[in-house]
Amino acid sequence: MSTIQTPYRYDFVGSFLRPQALKEAIIKRIHEAAKYIPLDRLYLSPQCGFASCEIGNKLTEEEQWAKLKFVKEIAEEVWG
Repeated sequence: MSTIQTPYRYDFVGSFLRPQALKEAIIKRIHEAAKYIPLDRLYLSPQCGFASCEIGNKLTEEEQWAKLKFVKEIAEEVWG
């Protein structure tokens, strides 16, 4: 099976989901994706901005910082 050689980003962390309930699931999905795309070519990012649409999901500044911290924690655990 061939693998994709270009960088690939998938928005695993949506604004509508609460971070603490997702960490293990996200890490599992990253490792599943790594079966097809080399891990060094995968990226983790919050959903574009911090909302699903213009109206979006209201997040406080504290929640936004917590989301970024959560993404950083996962990235450190997966990529070191």
